[in-house]
Amino acid sequence: MRRRLLINLIKNREGKSRRLGVNVKNSKIKAIVSIMICAQLMTGCGAGNTQQTIQQNTMENAQTREERTESGQIAETQEEQAESGQTAETQDMQSQTEQTASDKVATADEMASAQENDWETLTPVYVDSLKEGTYSVVVDSSSSMFKIPACELTVENGEMTAVMTMSGTGYLYVYMGTGAEAVEAAEEDYISFAEDNGVHTFTVPVDALDQPINCAAYSKKKEKWYDRQLVFRSDSLPQKALGEGTLVTAESLGLEDGTYTVEVALEGGSGKASVESPCTITVKNQKVTATIIWGSSNYDYMLVDGEKYEMLPTEGNSTFEIPVAGFDWKLAVVADTVAMSTPHEIDYTLYFNSATLQKVSES
Repeated sequence: MRRRLLINLIKNREGKSRRLGVNVKNSKIKAIVSIMICAQLMTGCGAGNTQQTIQQNTMENAQTREERTESGQIAETQEEQAESGQTAETQDMQSQTEQTASDKVATADEMASAQENDWETLTPVYVDSLKEGTYSVVVDSSSSMFKIPACELTVENGEMTAVMTMSGTGYLYVYMGTGAEAVEAAEEDYISFAEDNGVHTFTVPVDALDQPINCAAYSKKKEKWYDRQLVFRSDSLPQKALGEGTLVTAESLGLEDGTYTVEVALEGGSGKASVESPCTITVKNQKVTATIIWGSSNYDYMLVDGEKYEMLPTEGNSTFEIPVAGFDWKLAVVADTVAMSTPHEIDYTLYFNSATLQKVSES
């Protein structure tokens, strides 16, 4: 189109030049005209090519951007899927770990009913209230399936440890904490049993007496941890184990010389024996003597802190006068019974409750 316009323009100019008397065949003029025509032709063709190139580049760029966007979206989607998969896998592993940990601890339904106790009424007794030495101590357990028939408490260098003799061999480890804590703990923190004449013993640290202590026990048969609580009873210790100021005495109670009554509780033996309660005590120069009347006439002597006390020559049931070192703790005594074919010494404890003291007369 442009080419035709240029040719027509040149022809018009040649005609005009002829009318003006100019020779358009002059070589210079022809050269100029040729250059002009070529320039116009080149400009026209170049413009078309340039426009076409721009359009093509624009389309290619748009396509490239679209491909890149799509590629980025795919990569992002793949990354999200991978992350989601990792998160799901992590959550699944965490769930499995929690489930596994839960499976290693016995539930309440798998454990025997808790034993009744008086632990809420107890006041903790710490190592600084005791004298150094090794003593027999009674251990209460929250479970009838975790019995400790014998235990020795050692007080040394400001610490207490106990060697617990178990009633059976069904537990491989104990851990001083809960079952859940035992699952998370390192194996070196477990306390393994020691075998002594066919029975299992565990040596454990004791933070305080008369205070519930968590103790998880690992069952060999069930392969699970069982939550237990233990209380090491200070009232089962001998008088010599108690430091000054620990025992409730006539002096600490401010008792004047005279005669009193006080309730007394007997424990030990087969559980069939009994003593009269309240009993009579006498206080003289801050020393206490109790008159113990048994429920039968079958006892011929008693032992208190290794000292032997003969039966009083009275009618009726066996009667003794014994020293009472303190109140509100279990005084360990031994009574010899002749009810069997041969005399037999039996271990008991006597608990004198200071809250029940009643004065009867002056001395």
